[in-house]
Amino acid sequence: MTHGHGTRTRTRYFRGNKGFTLIEIIVLIVIAGIIIPVIVIPFVTGIKESNKPEMVTTAMYYAHQRMEELMKYSYCNSALNVTGGFVAFTTGGEPNYTGQNNIAYVDNTFTASGSDVGYKMIQVTVTDPQGSTYNVYSVVTRF
Repeated sequence: MTHGHGTRTRTRYFRGNKGFTLIEIIVLIVIAGIIIPVIVIPFVTGIKESNKPEMVTTAMYYAHQRMEELMKYSYCNSALNVTGGFVAFTTGGEPNYTGQNNIAYVDNTFTASGSDVGYKMIQVTVTDPQGSTYNVYSVVTRF
């Protein structure tokens, strides 16, 4: 295609093509280089600092298992009687993990209540062999 002075232009030919210029690609790489570490570093640091992920997983498994055992009962069942303190339970095949649960009256804002207002909070605590504790909470109601 020739325009006036005998020069060829390819402008019209390339207008329909879509793609990225070299500058756009470089800008994308620089932005990704800034954003990706900001997102990834906290996760990597958390994993490195937790030198015992298996213990955490095991302790949480026992805590959730105990919570499931208690949550199968209705509000008025004697298994959910308010204990006034923590009661030990066995954690199965791992003698190095200790477990306790506490059942207490709470009000509708989950604040401790001295009397039965229709809510009971179940707290399950499991301690791993290194002494770290893991807590799971749930509330049951008679309504």
